[in-house]
Amino acid sequence: MKTIVTFTSNGLKIAGHLYFPDDYKDGEKRPAVVTSHPFGGVKEQTAGLYAQKLANKGFVTLAFDASYQGESGGEPRYLEDPFTRAEDIKSAVTFLTTRPEVDAERIGALGICASGGYVPYTAQTERRIKAVAAVSGADMGALFREGLGGGGSTAALQAMLEQSGKARTAEAKGEPAHLEHVVPNTPAEITKETPTLYAEGTDYYRTPRAQHPNSPNWFVFRSVDRIAAYSSYDRVDLISPHPLLMIAGTNADTRYFSELAIEKAQEPKELFLIEGASHIDLYDKEEYVGPAVEKLDSFFKQYL
Repeated sequence: MKTIVTFTSNGLKIAGHLYFPDDYKDGEKRPAVVTSHPFGGVKEQTAGLYAQKLANKGFVTLAFDASYQGESGGEPRYLEDPFTRAEDIKSAVTFLTTRPEVDAERIGALGICASGGYVPYTAQTERRIKAVAAVSGADMGALFREGLGGGGSTAALQAMLEQSGKARTAEAKGEPAHLEHVVPNTPAEITKETPTLYAEGTDYYRTPRAQHPNSPNWFVFRSVDRIAAYSSYDRVDLISPHPLLMIAGTNADTRYFSELAIEKAQEPKELFLIEGASHIDLYDKEEYVGPAVEKLDSFFKQYL
């Protein structure tokens, strides 16, 4: 069962879908899980899929659109701000604590892709999140500073930051926010040099596979100066003694982020690898999502 809900984060209206187990009975207080979507995504895509599947396992779940995204408020549209996203996740937890169906002492959080960095980052200081999980986690700050897999140059980053500053000046003069695509906008734009993450991202976001009108493949380019200042996993050790679970595909070109997070984290922690899966495979392909959900179910039931 899905209910449309709204709550407030930093003064902005946040749009969400609240899911209940089919066997939920009035008066019960269930454990709950916040699910947070990828960079460029919305609640109707992979975050909502995981929320539905975890609700089927007995949890109350909440998928929401981040500030500036989807049906949530905020201008300019499509701004990507990791620090605001952390506040959104905290606000989602706060919302769940007010729901009569939720046991406020048994709230967990799941992040996918960029939110697989945002959720652990948030949980470093948000102690109400009692269990922390990520699927295909990625550190957006590192991706912008270093490029996928590392090897990016400081000069390239400085050039982006110069352009970010110019974009701020242009907006102050009344020009619209400068937008860039998150992934190649059409399959025709993919070349043999396109990393698997971005090529498969196009297949997911820009084809009938998962395309949604509220996920138009844009981000405000000046977001780069906020993203570059952010790191997902530097103090992931602070999550302990709450547990951390990182789920990644063995074939994911972002797998190294999950391995890094687990290396830096304190116990209890676990890296769970799904054989043969790429980063995007874990968004919606049942042969990979199924094992991920089974692992998440056992994890959250153990710790919540």
